[in-house]
Amino acid sequence: MLKKRHWDRLGNGGLTFTELGFGTAPLGNLYQAISDVDARATLDAAWEGGVRYFDTAPLYGLGLSETRLNPFLRDKPRDDYILSSKVGRLIQPCAEKHRAGVGKWFDVPCRREQFDYSYDGVMRSFEHSFSRLGVDRIDILYVHDLCIFSHGSKAISDMRIEEFFAGRGYDAMISLRDQGVIRAIGGGINEWEVCQTLAERGDFDLFLLAGRYTLLEQTALDSFLPLCEQRGIGIVTGGPYNSGILASGAKPGAFYNYDPAPQAIIDRVNAIEKVCRAHDVEMVNAAFQFPLLHPAHVAVIPGGQGVNEMRGNLKAAQAEIPAALWADLKTNGLLREDAPT
Repeated sequence: MLKKRHWDRLGNGGLTFTELGFGTAPLGNLYQAISDVDARATLDAAWEGGVRYFDTAPLYGLGLSETRLNPFLRDKPRDDYILSSKVGRLIQPCAEKHRAGVGKWFDVPCRREQFDYSYDGVMRSFEHSFSRLGVDRIDILYVHDLCIFSHGSKAISDMRIEEFFAGRGYDAMISLRDQGVIRAIGGGINEWEVCQTLAERGDFDLFLLAGRYTLLEQTALDSFLPLCEQRGIGIVTGGPYNSGILASGAKPGAFYNYDPAPQAIIDRVNAIEKVCRAHDVEMVNAAFQFPLLHPAHVAVIPGGQGVNEMRGNLKAAQAEIPAALWADLKTNGLLREDAPT
């Protein structure tokens, strides 16, 4: 049975997350195409395993992830699961030569993406997601990819953040929350520093932070995570395996942060895996559970592109990790001393 965590920052009854959520970017044919049948089988395996939090975005498969969730969710009792999607891009029909994401999204509709963090852009994106998903309610709305990773430089990231606030995209999200159309607002971001900037400028409930609080990275403990604890902001960790290397191990071709892993990361992963083996723990299981040891966290959402991957995630979520493992990682300088364990 999957463990659950209840979050209620606003005093409105809150949301109950399963510690294991489903990040549906792989259902958008990320890096390889999968059939509708296989996508549905993966979703069914997640549901049967107890997963009740599903995260998607217009970007994922240029709409494909949301449309694949549509038939799956149609017969599920709406109060039995949490659903989040994102705003910040409009996905528009285009000629094949202008399709976005070539080499990243495979066998997807001919669509181009347009960043739009304005009031109108947020509302239009939200409306389009409703149409693709076919649901009565979206629980959480994240502003997507205001980060350096997505925009290429801090200057452009800062410009987009300013657009979001000055262009009233933020006001649109607040309005939707105040009306009770959604239960919570947040950011789906690749850098904790950007999350902190948003938290300092606005009234955010949750952040989906991708790959920045993991067995390999804990600098978010410097200031961002303490701020979240202080304000009751919940954290969802995406990318807990840092693009794969914490799941696969430091094998040839292993990826870290979407690129081939550099030698320093390979060496560190080998050292972490050695400690895990000494405690008879699979590193992937430790990598999944580590973020959840921090009190601000409500869920971890690794991707699952097949039934076997989903079963692996379910196993990781339910594994027993001895406290001595975390202590040994700290003793060996492989985990920050101030990381909650």
